[in-house]
Amino acid sequence: MTKVLARTVGRRKSAVARVHLESGKGAIIINRRDIDDYFHRVTYRKLLLEPLEAVDVVGQYDIVASVRGGGLSGQAGALSLAIARALEKVNEDFRLALKQGGYLTRDAREVERKKYGQPGARKRFQFSKR
Repeated sequence: MTKVLARTVGRRKSAVARVHLESGKGAIIINRRDIDDYFHRVTYRKLLLEPLEAVDVVGQYDIVASVRGGGLSGQAGALSLAIARALEKVNEDFRLALKQGGYLTRDAREVERKKYGQPGARKRFQFSKR
């Protein structure tokens, strides 16, 4: 069994991701499933690999992650942040490249709540003068 180098948490929308970074050959396991089985869209897989590509360590670390809540888009964003934080923990020299790429910034946007007397958060019911 490989030694866990870093444990980190990432959040996006209502998704929370916990990542364990281990030295290895580049395997990515999410909720006990392979990355290709979990994220069918290439866009989400690419989003996860961006922090690894920014510091040029693709294939050097194994990632074991568990993610809960939200949809696939939020989960992919949460995983990306958690991976970036784990890489920073492993090697402090990665911080500059990750920071410049914007991978260490938590995206704080959340869904605005629906208001009473309206069909949505901002939308109003159709106004009729007569």
